Amino acid sequence: MAKIGGLGKGLDSLIGGDFQKESDVISGRKKTVQKKDAKESKIEIMMKIHQIEPNREQPRKQFEEDSLAELAESIKLYGVIQPLIVRKKDDYYEIVAGERRWRAAKMAGLKEVPVIIKEYSEREIAEISLVENLQREDLNPIEEAMAYQRLLKEFHLKQEEVAERVSKSRSVITNSLRLLRLDRKLQTMLVEGLITTGHAKVLLGLDNREQQILAAEKIVDERLSVRETENFVKQLLSPKVPKEKKVLGNETLYHTIEDRMKEMIGTKVHIQRKDEEKGKIEIEYYSSDDLERIMEIMGIYKDNITNA
Repeated sequence: MAKIGGLGKGLDSLIGGDFQKESDVISGRKKTVQKKDAKESKIEIMMKIHQIEPNREQPRKQFEEDSLAELAESIKLYGVIQPLIVRKKDDYYEIVAGERRWRAAKMAGLKEVPVIIKEYSEREIAEISLVENLQREDLNPIEEAMAYQRLLKEFHLKQEEVAERVSKSRSVITNSLRLLRLDRKLQTMLVEGLITTGHAKVLLGLDNREQQILAAEKIVDERLSVRETENFVKQLLSPKVPKEKKVLGNETLYHTIEDRMKEMIGTKVHIQRKDEEKGKIEIEYYSSDDLERIMEIMGIYKDNITNA
């Protein structure tokens, strides 16, 4: 069942929480409404659902269908417990807070919903919409980060003030905003659930766009965990540098010696030099008879070794 709760303390302070709660909607009883003013009232009233429209500047772009359906089922049983906040706009009422409840109520087949009519400036509307959405748990990570960014830039808030508005720590805000530094392709992958926020934070350690995309594609193709991604990113940042081969003098001379030994012994010979003075000689043989043949060329006889 969908969680039914009050507004966050940040949103309460913006909207003002001193309004009458709707209890008669649940029982199905109609109630007499006392209107303080047709334009603005802190008293809850019932309004036809077709008279209400969402805010066209709503920062939230996606609503999870399963979550809405769950809320709609709850509304069928209990009604809309928490009223929508609306304001008069031309020939309709615009939602200030509660679009998710409005959508679920329509899905549940309700003809009217409880509302409170209030007047707000455009700035207040935008801030309330942003804060309300940020207090939900089903925003995707990029929507959340973009909402924080709007609060910072458009409303000139500091990160501490944003954290207070949405009842989260400053570090949560900072880490969320960092996601906007990702390449657009990676942001889309994050929204679509191909990579997690944990993966994305690791990828932020790569400044190179091509490396970010390469790592993200590897995460998807090989289903890397966050820990495995961390190891891969470390490899990209600190690639193993192959040891530079030491160049020794007289290479031509030693190649000539190798060739002469091959001719004399009749098999492959490799001289491996460690430095100008030291090294080792490798002589290949292909059977025990071949080994005996090489030994005899060197003046070493098997019988002499056996009798020694």
